[in-house]
Amino acid sequence: MDTTPSTPNNAPVLDALADVLRKRRHASPDDSYVASLHYKGLNKILEKLGEEATETLLAAKDAEHGSFDERQALVAETADLWFHSLVMLSHLDLDHQDVLNELARRFGISGHDEKATRPQ
Repeated sequence: MDTTPSTPNNAPVLDALADVLRKRRHASPDDSYVASLHYKGLNKILEKLGEEATETLLAAKDAEHGSFDERQALVAETADLWFHSLVMLSHLDLDHQDVLNELARRFGISGHDEKATRPQ
């Protein structure tokens, strides 16, 4: 039995989430968590992103030799980190597809070689 959660129109989850983020960006801050983050501005979004990054790091330390629950906590924290990264991108009028395109561009290139080609 497939236990994969469904998304609107069976869209890939990142596409469906991006659509929700676009719609909620200009909603009332009282009605939408995403709208409230946008309303508070980039600094608040970055603060939340930093908080989620820290929680992910701590969860990873617990998960390294941890129980199933600790490993699931890492998955949940990583989902929070990704979500808030998507909110940040949305706030800056960027899209998850830009990140996926960059990852695709780097695919098959040595990490050392790719890093060496970045502007200093």
